[in-house]
Amino acid sequence: MEERHRGRLPRRSFLRLAGGAAIAVGLSSVPRALAVTVQAAAPPAAPAAFPNPGRVTGDIRVHDPSLVRAPSGMYILAHTGDNLALKTSTDRIAWRSAGVVWPSGAPWTTAFTGGSPTLWAPDISFHDGQFLMYYAASSFGSQRSAIFLATSPTGQSGTWTDRGLVIESSSAVDYNAIDPNLVVDAQGGRWLSFGSFWTGVKMIRLDPATGRRSTSDPAVRALARRPAAPDAIEAPFVHRHGGLFYLFTSFDLCCRGAQSTYRIMVGRSASVTGPYVDRSGTALTAGGGTELLAGHGSIHGPGGQSVIVDSDGDVLVYHYYADDGTALLGINRLGWDAAGWPFVS
Repeated sequence: MEERHRGRLPRRSFLRLAGGAAIAVGLSSVPRALAVTVQAAAPPAAPAAFPNPGRVTGDIRVHDPSLVRAPSGMYILAHTGDNLALKTSTDRIAWRSAGVVWPSGAPWTTAFTGGSPTLWAPDISFHDGQFLMYYAASSFGSQRSAIFLATSPTGQSGTWTDRGLVIESSSAVDYNAIDPNLVVDAQGGRWLSFGSFWTGVKMIRLDPATGRRSTSDPAVRALARRPAAPDAIEAPFVHRHGGLFYLFTSFDLCCRGAQSTYRIMVGRSASVTGPYVDRSGTALTAGGGTELLAGHGSIHGPGGQSVIVDSDGDVLVYHYYADDGTALLGINRLGWDAAGWPFVS
């Protein structure tokens, strides 16, 4: 993200019942007067005010968190940090440090980081029996950026294997290759969204055999942009729900401690590649976006978001800044209103 290049620090409430049609319960064995019709609960309405983050404890200092639940039930969280930081939890509440992805460093990234060990915005997921992690290498003030892929059988520190460069950027292109997110479409096709500032959020098709950029379809597609100032948009995350794709992004400025103005926006599309529109019908490529979560009280600049589907529903994971400027982990559940739009609960 461009915002990361402006001094950024190292970079998803409770399950609601979805509604449905009326359910007629015919009781033929009782008098007709006692027969009843039960109306299923309607989808809940969004709360009038933004809720605070749900309860989390332990080591909760994070930036740009991405979360996956392992087959064992363990939660693994990856976030921006030196050699990519890892945390684990057994209950999604209490968190502890679990080392780093690259204990011996990642020398293949230093051409993009200016020698810094800090790597950005990992996107961790589990597919086909292995953990995948897309992550970014760059430096503040530079469009010389790259996204890499790593895989692991366990997701634990020191078990990751470098799978190479996925896409890079420079002043020769109009995008910035950071903030990756893998999404799988309804047919099993794999796509990577990424980008910040410049001309906004982009997407490329991936080769399912390698996890890297498709050579048969190398096109860079536009998903979202803020064409007029401020052009601050970044941190895309695409989530499939109810037959539609929802694109979550972060607007405005991060990395300024309690002065951060980051906020989470959303749009949706019937196709993974767009076009995405907000609740009012404005295209995200024309600056559209429906606000999902913004700063309130002592919660400053929420953003850098991701979403997981857990046993208790959809969950939003993000970072925010405390009054003292510390970047902390935020976790809330996502509800869905009657029109199919998400809200934080």
